[in-house]
Amino acid sequence: MTERSESEETVHIFTRLGEYLVDSILRGEPIDTIKRIVQEGAPLWYQNESEGISALHAAAYMQNAELVQYLIDEGAIWNSVDNLKYTAGDIALSFNNEAIYTIIRNAGIRAEMLLALLSSRSEPEKGSSLVLRSDDTTAAASTDAFLKSKLKFIKDENGQEICVVKAGEDEIGVMMGWERGVMQQTAIRLCEDHPASDNLKVLNIGFGLGIIDSIFQALPNRPVVHYIVEPHPDVLEHMKELGWYEKPGVKIIEEKWQNSIQTLLEVGGFDVVFTDTFSEDYNALREFFEHLPDLLAGPESRFSFFNGLGATNALFHDVYTHLAELHLAEVGIDVTWEDVSVSDERNLDRWGKTREYFSLPLYRLPIGRMSNFG
Repeated sequence: MTERSESEETVHIFTRLGEYLVDSILRGEPIDTIKRIVQEGAPLWYQNESEGISALHAAAYMQNAELVQYLIDEGAIWNSVDNLKYTAGDIALSFNNEAIYTIIRNAGIRAEMLLALLSSRSEPEKGSSLVLRSDDTTAAASTDAFLKSKLKFIKDENGQEICVVKAGEDEIGVMMGWERGVMQQTAIRLCEDHPASDNLKVLNIGFGLGIIDSIFQALPNRPVVHYIVEPHPDVLEHMKELGWYEKPGVKIIEEKWQNSIQTLLEVGGFDVVFTDTFSEDYNALREFFEHLPDLLAGPESRFSFFNGLGATNALFHDVYTHLAELHLAEVGIDVTWEDVSVSDERNLDRWGKTREYFSLPLYRLPIGRMSNFG
């Protein structure tokens, strides 16, 4: 038997065992039978060709919480998607099965916490995660590619102001006018009843369409200091055309926040900090979290970020949200969340021809405050 034929035979054996495992779960075989099949070598990573169903998908469909927990404990992949892009968590949600959904979500949080820990012990760019990172090297996921790309500031066919970038074959929204409601609510939560509202010192990372910066400037008492960090040359040119360089109290830093962080730390004492960067992954956001205690003025200061983490899938978004809360807690930031509806009729045609980056009906708005004060 040749080496190639041996390999083909191995694949055939794994395929047969994987099919048998999935079929056995869907037939409702006893859990002891399923355990025996797994112990005999059936691969938990296997997904059938017809529907892309894994053993974990099948267990969620059968609403067998004990089996779901067993498969997770044995190493089933929590975030694998079937041919319709559904995870096992999505299937649990469709049945309103909170117990099974929570098992899968918590497995995702544990996996991502571990991967983040392993990543932090190696070079940052070597980090690896099932959800947190992407192999995409287009402008959508590569900061270097994004900064070299050409942006367009236009209005779409619905009259919505948008900023778009070409990424591969797609035209992707960097920022779109539908976000205005989210940004309005964010600014209210950051600034309303702030003890320093008469003398606010604001830092925003990422200008985009300038929605939240314009809201900050329209406050009854506009910020006395308003730092904006924006590295993209096309955005900077757009800001010049709009007169941002002449606004009183506004300081524009024309580079990535990673390159300007020492300057920002020296300034420090910010009452409000917001970040919304395009093309950066979660690891970059987590790195920014670590600077917050030195950027914020004190316990009354407030922080938020555009929470588009994994926001094309409810399970991924939930895992990301909990992960962000845990990582912020590690640096002494307590987070509260407020659900904001983004599914009203005005937003039905919000995407036009661009690729979706937020497809959920609710936006989970985060507000963080420093907690470690004696």
